[in-house]
Amino acid sequence: MNTEPWGIQAEYEDAAGHRQQVSEDAMGRVRTAMGQPPGPARSWFDDPVKVIRQGQSVTLPAAATLTLEDGSEKKLQNRLPADLPVGYHHLVPVAHPDTSLRVIVSPGRCHLPEDFRIWGWSAQLYATRSQNSWGMGDLADLRRLSEWAQHLGAGLLLINPLHANQPLVPQEASPYSPSSRRFLNPLYLRIEELPEAARLDQDLQRLAAMGRALNQDRHIDRDRVFHLKQEALQRLWSYFDGDPDFERFRLMEGEALRQFAVFCTLVERHGGDWRQWPEHYRRHDSPEVEQFAKGESDRVQFHMWLQWLLDQQLARASQSVPIMQDLPVGFSPDGADAWLWQDLIAGDMTVGAPPDLHNPQGQDWGLPPFIPHKLRAAGYEPFIHTIRAVLRHAGGLRIDHVMGLFRLWWVPKGRGPKDGAYVRYAAEEFLAILAVESQRAGAIVVGEDLGTVEQGVRETLAEQNVLSYRLLWFEDEPPSEYPEKALAAITTHDLPTLAGIWTGADLDAQRNVGVKPDHSAHRQFRRKVMETSGLDSEADVTLAIIKTFEQLTESPSAVVMAELEAACVVNERPNMPSSAGKYPNWSLALPTSIEELESAELPRRLAHILNRRTKRHTER
Repeated sequence: MNTEPWGIQAEYEDAAGHRQQVSEDAMGRVRTAMGQPPGPARSWFDDPVKVIRQGQSVTLPAAATLTLEDGSEKKLQNRLPADLPVGYHHLVPVAHPDTSLRVIVSPGRCHLPEDFRIWGWSAQLYATRSQNSWGMGDLADLRRLSEWAQHLGAGLLLINPLHANQPLVPQEASPYSPSSRRFLNPLYLRIEELPEAARLDQDLQRLAAMGRALNQDRHIDRDRVFHLKQEALQRLWSYFDGDPDFERFRLMEGEALRQFAVFCTLVERHGGDWRQWPEHYRRHDSPEVEQFAKGESDRVQFHMWLQWLLDQQLARASQSVPIMQDLPVGFSPDGADAWLWQDLIAGDMTVGAPPDLHNPQGQDWGLPPFIPHKLRAAGYEPFIHTIRAVLRHAGGLRIDHVMGLFRLWWVPKGRGPKDGAYVRYAAEEFLAILAVESQRAGAIVVGEDLGTVEQGVRETLAEQNVLSYRLLWFEDEPPSEYPEKALAAITTHDLPTLAGIWTGADLDAQRNVGVKPDHSAHRQFRRKVMETSGLDSEADVTLAIIKTFEQLTESPSAVVMAELEAACVVNERPNMPSSAGKYPNWSLALPTSIEELESAELPRRLAHILNRRTKRHTER
């Protein structure tokens, strides 16, 4: 592919295999957004990042000092030793002490146990409510769901991103447009299980009653949940008189936690878009921001305390079945991560996808991209911190749009997705960081590789033990021929549910919200179910679900995933792209409570089918 100095592809192959040319206008706008890229490295030490495999010895052009991740130093003459530990180290040439580069020592592959075969449930946690939920699923519900999954034999629980929103209303519904990917959303706290909650007494009973009343409506009212939980949390904070565990948490999270808390406090005082704040607050490193933080120290502490509570509840929820966390492709342009890393992102660009068979106009996700050479110059600190944060208390990681590790489709603001261009990234360096963090956490990694995938990407990911994402809807081959290094499932959150296809309800939903029905995709998906299940078109929907999963279990893939929407025979998909606010995206609860799920017959039958797969594999 033709890639010029900025890393922009002048042409690309689309999802249909056709060669497409990028316009000069798009190329020019992307170059302007990036700024002048650095010239070629003048010497070996002139590169900000070097990746080496563990056990690899590298010749140096001159003497240097290597500071290891643990703080110890090695004086080197002409060689990086082969016994360096996995991790992130800093190398400084003796002759040029003002030059420093990051050396990433990679284990070479992500964590993946040998002969790995498990199955799991995928769930939208906000939609998975119990009788004790306050209008949406929370971390106590996750703990209960995990215990139920373990009881049924599952080895994994994939959930939607739990990342932080801004502390104001309206609350952002999409879990894929967070304020920060490094911190968690306080809406997921179970108030009754917080320290000192009993001291709220009648106030707690009143708030809990109003919260549980929200469960009567399938439409999730996040704003109402926010107000109720904030009232309870404010009162609990007034009782909080310190805890050694909180102090340890603050110390461990360091300046990143404090900066996030300062941002949240600024949002409460000045609104939800930092780009519209008084100018002296728009940079995290300004003297005025530091002065503000000192004057609002109690409120800053409050937001740090919320993250400590979330970390505790997530840790408890992760003790039964490993949780697979989900990493969005980016973060909101008006959020905390964008405020902190504004010098590294292209503020006049958003990321998305070029036109394909299912999205003929392309997609614009509204998220700003990192500028490749600036991210490298920062030693990938934002990416390292993000991956490490998401893998805390996790046994797995799903990377949304994993092709973004190789290239991203940049869309100039004010233009349509068709007017974008691909910008390349140093995939080897991203993958090295993933391998380091995955091995440290003992977590498997899955890459969502749907849509336009360039040649060689899936092969490279497989070499790195990043599992492919294989959906029944899109595969031409039967499940028995799926690759081993993959997660096999029927659908995902943006696509129709199995019940929605079988009953035709998904087509009706598209019509009702003014989305042009995709009859071709509907016929293709329905035919896929008939071929896979062996049923005729008049079969009962529950039988169609059972028979389809029986065939999905023939997959040799490392992970087979069953959606809770299938277990609850849900017609509605969690998210309908291009619905322009007319569909309750990310805001529909399951029609079945966790209590009902625990005693329902269909989930047990699906678990029995999936367990037979695991047993067959074990007996080989």
